[in-house]
Amino acid sequence: MSHLSQEELVKQWESEQASLRQLMVEEDTEDWQRSPDFTGLERVGGVDLSFVKGDDVNACAQLVVLSYPDLELLYEDSQMVTLTAPYIAGFLAFRETPYLLEALQRLEKTQPNLLPQVVLVDGNGLFHYREFGLACHLGVLSGLPCVGVAKNLLQVQGVTKSQQHQLQIASLQKGGDSFPLTAASGKVLGKALRSSDSSTKPVYVSTGHRISLETALRLTHTCCRYRVPEPIRQARKWTNHEIQNNTTMCTVKIHQEP
Repeated sequence: MSHLSQEELVKQWESEQASLRQLMVEEDTEDWQRSPDFTGLERVGGVDLSFVKGDDVNACAQLVVLSYPDLELLYEDSQMVTLTAPYIAGFLAFRETPYLLEALQRLEKTQPNLLPQVVLVDGNGLFHYREFGLACHLGVLSGLPCVGVAKNLLQVQGVTKSQQHQLQIASLQKGGDSFPLTAASGKVLGKALRSSDSSTKPVYVSTGHRISLETALRLTHTCCRYRVPEPIRQARKWTNHEIQNNTTMCTVKIHQEP
């Protein structure tokens, strides 16, 4: 990639995104997704990639798998990685997806019985400049249902931190309340979710792959003990642990059999 100018790289990545976008499924594909209480769902994954403080190249890629609905830790995979692709706004997936995908592939190869049935991704899905964020990218390449859950609002396609947006946030009275993130075109790209009664700041949920927005929203809410859904919160927790302890190798732990 280094031999390409940024302009050439953007064109290449736009083309790849457009091709992958054609493979994205925005509907429910699994029986458990259609069940009011998600009967049949037993394993939920969470992924996160966090950088070493003051460093935008070295990071820790983390995958956790939790039981559902108890949200107990079954498996974790931590890998210190060196990112080679440059950061370009709107193309985060090209930096992060390879390492998150590798973690899922390691799990599928070594402990296929622990492979998650759905993955919650610390980032956006359909709620993106070209409607194909990190959760979509990872979902299409892994083939797994994925949900994008972002902690901060991506101001895109006419959605901004306007006074109206702030009023909508204030109108969320209890955990589970939400409002749509509607693009200037009128298309709903995601929803802002008050994830718990104790947190007034929402998270931003969008479809990644093989799951509808309403199902993604319900699932995210059921995975929340605090503001951030537990699979992502646990992934971030273990990522920070590895970074603080200067871990430089891959760590894989099976906590319990499902």
